[in-house]
Amino acid sequence: MKMRFLALCTALAAATVLTGCSQWADSAAGRQKVTLWLMKGSASEDFIDRFTASFEQEHPGVDLDVRIQEWTGIGDKVNAVLKGTSREPADVIEVGNTQVAQYIETKGLSELTLEALREWDSKHWLKGLSEPASVNGAQYGVPWYAANRVVVYNKDLFANAGIKTPPKNRQEWIQATQKLDKGEQQGIYLAGQNWYVLAGFVWDEGGELAVETGGRWVGTLDDDKALAGMEFYKQLQALGDGPEAADEETPPQSQVFARGQVAQIIAPPGQAAEIEAANPALKGKLGFFPIPGKTSDKVGSVFTGGSDLIIPERTANREGAVDVITALVSEKWQTELARAMSYVPNRTTLAHVVEGNEGATNMAPGAAQGRATPASARWAEVEAKNPIKPYMTAVLTGQDPKQAARAASEEIGRVLSSDR
Repeated sequence: MKMRFLALCTALAAATVLTGCSQWADSAAGRQKVTLWLMKGSASEDFIDRFTASFEQEHPGVDLDVRIQEWTGIGDKVNAVLKGTSREPADVIEVGNTQVAQYIETKGLSELTLEALREWDSKHWLKGLSEPASVNGAQYGVPWYAANRVVVYNKDLFANAGIKTPPKNRQEWIQATQKLDKGEQQGIYLAGQNWYVLAGFVWDEGGELAVETGGRWVGTLDDDKALAGMEFYKQLQALGDGPEAADEETPPQSQVFARGQVAQIIAPPGQAAEIEAANPALKGKLGFFPIPGKTSDKVGSVFTGGSDLIIPERTANREGAVDVITALVSEKWQTELARAMSYVPNRTTLAHVVEGNEGATNMAPGAAQGRATPASARWAEVEAKNPIKPYMTAVLTGQDPKQAARAASEEIGRVLSSDR
């Protein structure tokens, strides 16, 4: 990666930082600098090198300064840029799709509605990336890439059970998993607190995690539709030995699967590499299929993870920032990123570019109708407390679902609607 060192601010420039100037120019050379923050692991070093070289070649007189950021503590760093108190420049920032709402609340983001409509093909964006970045029809974040969960399965165990094709609907899925759940072999390893998976089942039933009513948020896990999603989760989870009081990382489900006696897990396709690293004997024996929906004509709903790109309102080089986003979301660089990182591109019209990558190909149908968590700036606080997890454990251990769901819903509503 091309590395550049920032010049020291003059006293005037230092004062300007506090008023929001984030683009520093090399006036002697007559060049402009655009600073792009990317999160660690989102793109390979090779991708960043090639993108930087291509962008600078196509934009003479512009230096693109790519800075890699850690996820830990990133919220405070981004907020400092948006408020104009940061001494580190940023003209374009990669943020998690579910984080955009909290940044919109700072009123420090540049609105990108017109560019989205005119230049970035927003009508085909993945909703799970675009909707959390929009408020009242105004767009503040631009989808960059998506990743979501699929079913990762052991081909040998499926073949031994006489299952020749992956299930296409919930009924077929349960029937296949029942066949696979025998002896020491688990039909599926599904931890009791994998709430992202539960969210998909809730959405399939027409339920929600929370809704905004009259300007206040209300948790809705105790709605009959949401309860139906939890009931299906319970039915599926029982066909394996997943812990009822832990999530998918305790222990890491990829490590459990790697032992060779688990037929399926629900995970991003990238976990296949972790499984093969832990057990090389499974290399070439892993398959993928979209999470089945209630009927065969529609795959199951999924939580869409991924990243959006934002431009701080205080940038002094909005035009250059827009140019960077235009390049990053172009078909060329969307294709390059998706193939290099096994991602789903940011819009449905590019789903074909991952053909040949089995994992990414099976992500794409779910991503096309993927969802995100409720678009509240306080949802991160819900996840920090996460009343959904103990609710799930309560149901799986025989407690009254309606009562447990009501308690979780009340806590969600308190967090989302309480004054800061």
